Amino acid sequence: MQGVFYRQGCQRVAVANRVTGWVRNNRDGSVEAVLEGERDAVERVVAWMRVGPPQGLVTSVVTTEETPQNFGTFTVR
Repeated sequence: MQGVFYRQGCQRVAVANRVTGWVRNNRDGSVEAVLEGERDAVERVVAWMRVGPPQGLVTSVVTTEETPQNFGTFTVR
């Protein structure tokens, strides 16, 4: 999903929920993100990601749990 400010919106929601990590566009048009924080906060960000910005179209979201990397901020890559 490119050109609809998905990554910036994701960053805004992550920062508002004190979630750290990153989000980036992939060459195939998909978006990849790593989220770290309190479980409820991460779930709120994932809920936003399932809907996305008004001009976006989210067709699926896949989540996996990984070992935390202790990011200090949330960045757009």
